[in-house]
Amino acid sequence: MVQSRRWIRRLLRGVVVCGFLAAGLAGCWKPAGIGVGGKYNDALSELGKTPRGGQARKAIVDLEYVVRRNPEYLDSLTQLGRAYYYAGRYGRAFEVLKRALALNRKDEIGWIVLGLTQMQRGDDEAGLDSFKGGLTLLAKATQDGYKDFTEEFWDTRGVVRRALRRSISLARKGVGEKRRLVRAGELLLHRIDRGLYDAEQYRSNSEYLDTRRDKKEDN
Repeated sequence: MVQSRRWIRRLLRGVVVCGFLAAGLAGCWKPAGIGVGGKYNDALSELGKTPRGGQARKAIVDLEYVVRRNPEYLDSLTQLGRAYYYAGRYGRAFEVLKRALALNRKDEIGWIVLGLTQMQRGDDEAGLDSFKGGLTLLAKATQDGYKDFTEEFWDTRGVVRRALRRSISLARKGVGEKRRLVRAGELLLHRIDRGLYDAEQYRSNSEYLDTRRDKKEDN
């Protein structure tokens, strides 16, 4: 009986808090921790907490669960590679990210994390090339918004753009700035996470206000 009550409380919490990065996530209605969508959202919540991730081990467990059931679910392979990276398991991160990029060669986050991983493994020149490629793809992908968010909601304070410009500036200086470059890349990923979360909040609030306004006009 006690276990049943705990499970119900957890279920209700999951319904209220549907993932940290709800933007564009299929199955976001699912309670946290339940099903592929719930595990995926839980993992992104951990990865987005700090520039070095939250509980990387927990994210790995959740994302391995997702990948086992559907290797092509959203960008789960890329995020799993990222979780391995944050856990310091660079060899495993490299293998997973290669799989992810074989599925989607235009995955800007995959290339950025792969570049960071290669540099952490000492393969600096290849890592710099991968990182630069990811930055180029990201710059193109964020010209008029990002993912399914228009400029009205995406990066309204320019935080992601500033982090991107800094990463590009350091990348142009080459591997001599490796330590600063890696930190800038990690911060950029964190800024993107936060940007997606903020964009979802802005859009949700905007839609709510539009609905309230329409109701008033109807009355």
